[in-house]
Amino acid sequence: MNAALLQRLRKSLGERQGSSLRRKLVARAADDPRINLADNDYLGLARDPVVVEAGIAALRTWGASSSASPLVTGYTQLHQQLEQTLAAWQGYAHGLVLNTGFAANAAVLGGLPKAGDVVLADRLVHASMLEGIMASGARLRRFPHNDLDALELMLHEEPALEGVIFVVTESVYSMDGDGPDLRRLSSLRQRFGFCWVLDEAHATGWYGETGSGMQEHQGVLAAADIVVGTLGKGLGSQGAYVLSHASEVRDALVNFAGEFVYSTYLAPVNAATALAAIGRIRELVEERPRLQAMSVEWRDALCAADFAVPAGDSPIIPLILGDSDVTLRYAETLRSSGFMVSAIRPPTVPVRTGRIRISLRRGLEASALPSFLSVLKGISR
Repeated sequence: MNAALLQRLRKSLGERQGSSLRRKLVARAADDPRINLADNDYLGLARDPVVVEAGIAALRTWGASSSASPLVTGYTQLHQQLEQTLAAWQGYAHGLVLNTGFAANAAVLGGLPKAGDVVLADRLVHASMLEGIMASGARLRRFPHNDLDALELMLHEEPALEGVIFVVTESVYSMDGDGPDLRRLSSLRQRFGFCWVLDEAHATGWYGETGSGMQEHQGVLAAADIVVGTLGKGLGSQGAYVLSHASEVRDALVNFAGEFVYSTYLAPVNAATALAAIGRIRELVEERPRLQAMSVEWRDALCAADFAVPAGDSPIIPLILGDSDVTLRYAETLRSSGFMVSAIRPPTVPVRTGRIRISLRRGLEASALPSFLSVLKGISR
């Protein structure tokens, strides 16, 4: 191995280590008995019997792989059915399935904006969105997190131009568990005519009468021009999708998005399990309010125990601890006390906002909350 390269890598890794920011992989066992407060399987569908059986049937019919890129033979009737189901469920005319959420965001925001356009993005949008925007050649402006007054001011400041104004937000932010007022964003879109790209990854399944997400929950179904979502969170599968009202958006991604064109496609089994999960999500009408109430209960209990957590009812609760060493200490103690948790540190989150990201899930026992609080109080003493 090239000595200069190794020296550079060792220096970078040493800097991460010295600031308590170096990451490492830890293999999870299938029979890990700890209470899972870490992953994104919010509705517990990854192990749902109906979803699992749909996957087994697809494996027998289609095999373990798509075996090709989508423009060769990788695109199957299952993928097509999933696209149509996702689009109809969320109020759109067109859908496209991609391999990952990162690829979907990078494809949309790296391929649709161009030089001469401007992108107005929330300060905390996902890294995949920023990577796409930076590759697009468009001018990027970032407004303070969830500050729609600041966004409106930016919209007034932008001169009339031949290019397109894009506004990029999420409906539930992955590290903070909060989100913007989508009704106001919809109103701003009508006034200013921008192209609104909305990431619904962490809202799908948890919100909405049918579980389609935050747009449905806030009464503005299909208001965004383009929606990006994932199959690997609330749907308990793997992959991602892009929804739009215009066929040209889908066609442009099929023709120009390298993330879609040049990779072996999502396995049919993942499309099958996602389809089954949508059916299950639609059935959970009475459970969604209970899940949101559980989130409120956890937040209230944490606040009562003098831990700073924001109000809300999403599945994501950020227990912000600040210092990275403190965050690691809390995470290690919680893990050794029977809880599966993750220590989230910079650069994933801003400096001095290290946190335990609590992910709630359907099926979580009521006894988990007092046990969790007991461990936290023991650490803080």
